[in-house]
Amino acid sequence: MSKIKYELIKKEAHTQARLGKLYTNHGVYETPMFMPVGTQATVKTLAPEELKKVGSGIILANTYHLWLRPGEDIIAEAGGLHKFMNYDGPILTDSGGFQVFSLANPKNISEEGVMFKNHLNGDKMLLTPEKSIAIQNKLDSDIAMSFDECPPASASYEYMENSIKRTLRWAKRGKEAHNNPHQALFGIVQGGAYKDLRKYSAIKTVELDFDGYSIGGVANDNESKEDMYKAIEYSTPYLPADKVRYLMGVGEPKDIIEGVIRGVDIFDCVLPTRLARHGHAFTKYGKINLKNAKFKKDFTPIDETCDCYTCQNYTKAYIKHLINANETFGARLISLHNIRFLIKLTEDLKEAIKNDNIMEFKTEFYQNYYGEK
Repeated sequence: MSKIKYELIKKEAHTQARLGKLYTNHGVYETPMFMPVGTQATVKTLAPEELKKVGSGIILANTYHLWLRPGEDIIAEAGGLHKFMNYDGPILTDSGGFQVFSLANPKNISEEGVMFKNHLNGDKMLLTPEKSIAIQNKLDSDIAMSFDECPPASASYEYMENSIKRTLRWAKRGKEAHNNPHQALFGIVQGGAYKDLRKYSAIKTVELDFDGYSIGGVANDNESKEDMYKAIEYSTPYLPADKVRYLMGVGEPKDIIEGVIRGVDIFDCVLPTRLARHGHAFTKYGKINLKNAKFKKDFTPIDETCDCYTCQNYTKAYIKHLINANETFGARLISLHNIRFLIKLTEDLKEAIKNDNIMEFKTEFYQNYYGEK
């Protein structure tokens, strides 16, 4: 088995958008790609076979949550994450940093790592770069992530500068600790919306020579869309063309399109399943809330242009009934549709890159989805 390899196939003529191929231990996949999130080694309510049918490639699992339960040793004993959850596609594990930083106080962050309280029982725990990598090595995912500090986008310049320097030191320590020979390891670029800090972080992270690179810090605060897009623009010029680029935690259709235009290859987000559990569905003409009374007698599919199992077999009226009755099947049906919608969006973006008309695609999509002229 080998680590992943990225092949740049084509750049779109008018933007930084890239069509690529990602070679993994569990198949070859074209990018741009949307990756469903399976926090607890499951994409909520969905079976692996269903994910395959909607076209999923890489899916995510969460290091922090799997460390707490069932524990990395049990998953290793089961033969690794793929066997444990019966998913034969590629899996990416995050470092656990995002969850840990949401549980920690600033004073609990030291050079060693982060001290925090276990959200399940209140125990004090310490997560270090070495520990994060050791857990991911045992989980045996295809891609492991470096342990980074996740400062809010609103952090001051001084704080952000110190933070990215610590993240670089942690990245080096994590790389030295990494000992799974067929698991790729990605570095993470931070720096908020500060142009010079993004540049510095990107250049120094690339110097450490990771298998791929992530742009972090764009989905952990209430930063503006403008700042998110700036963070991408300030990072991608310094990332190597022959390595995959990953924008972490982003799944709003507009953000995927804008990310692709700026040179990003892969995206992940809990948004499609989280929205589904609240009755919200993506459609060609924008998000809809199936709890609304107007759908009570609507015997048409969620989206008549969609090829998913849900839209081929069920109506808005039926799904509204399920959601109102708190039946899990309703969340399942919308989850299937929402994930398919975002995967189909990336499929359409691939075609637009091939045809050098991504800006025309963006204009039409925005007119339909957001009502933008």
